[in-house]
Amino acid sequence: MPRLGGRGLWLGLAAAAVAAMIARLTGWWSPRADFRLFIPEELARYRGRPGDPGLYLALLGRVYDVSSGRRHYEPGAPYSGFAGRDASRAFVTGDYSETGLVDDVSDLSFSEMLTLQNWLSFYEKNYEFIGRVSGRFYGQDGLPTPELTRTEAMIARGVQANKQDLEEKQRFPPCNAEWSSARGSRLWCSPKSGGVSRDWTGVPRKLFKPGAKEPHCVCVKTTGAPSDQTPDSPPHRNRGDLDHPSLAEYPGCPPLATSCSLPL
Repeated sequence: MPRLGGRGLWLGLAAAAVAAMIARLTGWWSPRADFRLFIPEELARYRGRPGDPGLYLALLGRVYDVSSGRRHYEPGAPYSGFAGRDASRAFVTGDYSETGLVDDVSDLSFSEMLTLQNWLSFYEKNYEFIGRVSGRFYGQDGLPTPELTRTEAMIARGVQANKQDLEEKQRFPPCNAEWSSARGSRLWCSPKSGGVSRDWTGVPRKLFKPGAKEPHCVCVKTTGAPSDQTPDSPPHRNRGDLDHPSLAEYPGCPPLATSCSLPL
């Protein structure tokens, strides 16, 4: 990602983007007077077959007209199984069998929910919203069900988790790495390692994360104030993030070396 004037500005833009995303997400559930309410049996008639009234699909209970993408959804097309039903789960799992083309997303992870939200963004942008289908996500009155409220909360938490991952990647970008059978592993940092452009290089360190079985290599800033320093923090030691408690040095590597070799 291009530099936008420093970490503080980048995080401010990221926070604004997340806030806008959540606002848009919650807006999608708000009541609309012009939507059409389907029952599942009625929606099943919209599969793009000869004589069918149209080509629709549903995602999280929201119905979209995908006629403009007919080559993807019509009978015999790669995603024809999505037509005429709510197959929200398959958007994440890729299971296009009849048992997989269902709307149950109750056991998906936060990251999988975020993938689902990205698909929802895609359909909102590219296809016409037609209405809602009663069932798991909307009642017979067209209003959101508790299941939709729970799903919305999971998506919001997935968005927040993604924001935190992006913030951590800015603070601790991944190392570059290579391995050979003759020399073993080499880990090194550069101003663009991990796909994060910055005005510092850093040194390789192990980063231990709660719940992770193994640490992973990150580049750590070695000068200036810690990234999480606040105005009321004590004076810094000009060591950057080297003193972060979740970091550890690689054995045998000089503490301030930008490259570290780990022999076999």
